Amino acid sequence: MKFHWLRFLDWLKISSVPDALAIAQHDELQRQIPMLYAVLSVNAVAVAATHFHVAPLYMTLWIPLVLVTMSIVRAIAWRFRPRMNVNGAGAIRMLRRTTLLAAFIAFAYVSWSLALYSFAQDEQRAHVALFIATTVIGCIACLTYLPQAAMLVTVIVMVPYLSYQLSMGGPIYTAIAFNILLVLIMLIRVLLNNYHGFQKLVEARIESERLHEEVTHLANTDTLTGLPNRRYFFAKSTALMERCAHDGTPLVFGTIDLDRFKAANDTFGHALCDTLLAAVAERLCEALGEDAMIARLGGDEFAFVLQTDLHSAQRMAQAACRKIGQAFFLGDTRITVGASCGLAICGDEHADIVSLYDQADYALYYAKNHERGSSITYSAELDQTMRFERQLETALQNADYEAEFDIVLQPIVRLSDFHVIGGETLARWNSPTLGPVEPAVFIPVAERLGLINRLSLVLLGKMLRALGQMPRNVVLGFNLSAYDLASEETVAAIVDSIRGSGADASRIVLELTETAMLRDLDLARSAMEEFHALGARIALDDFGTGQSSLSYLHKLPIDVVKLDRSFIVESRIKRSRDLLQAVITLCRTMGLPCVAEGVEETEQLNMLRVMGCDNIQGHLFSAPMTVEQFEAMVKQASDPSASVA
Repeated sequence: MKFHWLRFLDWLKISSVPDALAIAQHDELQRQIPMLYAVLSVNAVAVAATHFHVAPLYMTLWIPLVLVTMSIVRAIAWRFRPRMNVNGAGAIRMLRRTTLLAAFIAFAYVSWSLALYSFAQDEQRAHVALFIATTVIGCIACLTYLPQAAMLVTVIVMVPYLSYQLSMGGPIYTAIAFNILLVLIMLIRVLLNNYHGFQKLVEARIESERLHEEVTHLANTDTLTGLPNRRYFFAKSTALMERCAHDGTPLVFGTIDLDRFKAANDTFGHALCDTLLAAVAERLCEALGEDAMIARLGGDEFAFVLQTDLHSAQRMAQAACRKIGQAFFLGDTRITVGASCGLAICGDEHADIVSLYDQADYALYYAKNHERGSSITYSAELDQTMRFERQLETALQNADYEAEFDIVLQPIVRLSDFHVIGGETLARWNSPTLGPVEPAVFIPVAERLGLINRLSLVLLGKMLRALGQMPRNVVLGFNLSAYDLASEETVAAIVDSIRGSGADASRIVLELTETAMLRDLDLARSAMEEFHALGARIALDDFGTGQSSLSYLHKLPIDVVKLDRSFIVESRIKRSRDLLQAVITLCRTMGLPCVAEGVEETEQLNMLRVMGCDNIQGHLFSAPMTVEQFEAMVKQASDPSASVA
């Protein structure tokens, strides 16, 4: 029993009310308390008027005036209180204050009304009884959402009133008092039931809001890293851009992409690399700080927004790239990846998040291709480059490959007698909209857009037709992209084209770079074996530019080695010249013919002859020429009476 009393007192003191319920009670009372004071004021004025001629002036004027004034002041305070978002503690304080005031005002009103009994006649006493009944009922109704106050008002009013009626011995008014008490008890019970339903409704709403927040959080969060996802990030970034544009606050948008992540994923598996992505997210948060909004856009791409100046953003982004570039230790596994970053500053109030992302993404693309592992900021120069590349992409996607693309041939000369033994096929593009475009410009774009396979097949067809017009001792080389080797369909199409052309496959040299082989060594070996089976020869192009070139000479079926032009350019340096001599000697030892590319000076030519190089290619002998010019030259060279040298 003691436990229940303690629990009742705890309830009466509003000590265990959840914050959300207290706030809901406060909001409802703010609408109903003014009506309570209005009922009190009107009823008090009516009672004072009916007793004006039978009671002293202070009982019918001054005391009611004080009570009514107090009620009106409280009603105005509740009615015009600003509707602000109160917290739980503030709402509970307001509920307790309201309960105490309700008890005090109820005591004041009941004391005044009972004091009028000594002056009242039967009719006035009936009015007092009616006043007490209607006032208490009205108060209970208005205090539905604060049952503690309603119960206190009922007790404070009914106990003195009932005691007074019993002491006076009037059976009629005593019966009226008991009737009022029974009605009030019933109303209190109904009030408690209604409040219980209100409490359940608030709890259901709280649970619904919690579930909604949880679902919203899941919908806006990347489950792997715990960072915001793409949708949430772009929505928040848009709002942030608008606010910063309005306030004049600098805003920097950045995108970060991991370097070598695909290789790590293929080596260590998806599960471990998922853990790696979570670790990358942690390092990003550490490097960029709490003020940065960071998100994972998908795969190994992250983005962030910083409300700071460009210099600070560049410094933080560079620090993030360095931090991610440090080794990760995941269990017993050590993984090293890198990161490149692109930045764009929001300097135009009319800019939108999509254009800002495009700018940062292009700066990132530029960083990965030119300054990997660093942070690049989008600029006017990059903007011009981007506009040109977009024009280039559009032109390349809409190009008529047969009509717009052509080939030229650069002769390869045997150094011992200066006879042309073959040529390298080079692509040329004359765009109707852009004019002539260099291969170094359009080939990387074609690879990025996935158009290089189609382009390679068109150019190969043109080379095969040219080969059919040449003397039978002429060999032509053709460069294959890494993407050509990675596509089994393209490899099969190349084999079919060579077979269908009727050309002697032994007169074809397919040139592959080390980069092409590095993408997938097994696929490269498989493709090379198919080409060998057909009779074609394989040349390792740009030899010396990679880190593993020597291993390819005995691991893969290489027939020809083409020395990178950097060897020739740097041949004035003794160390480079010694290295060039070593490579030429190695090729001769392995029985592999070598071709020195980029020979442009007589001094270089003489040096290569002394070193024992087999063949040369470069502007010293001839620039790339049209198929017709090349055909005329090799036919002239085949004439014994002609001197090619």
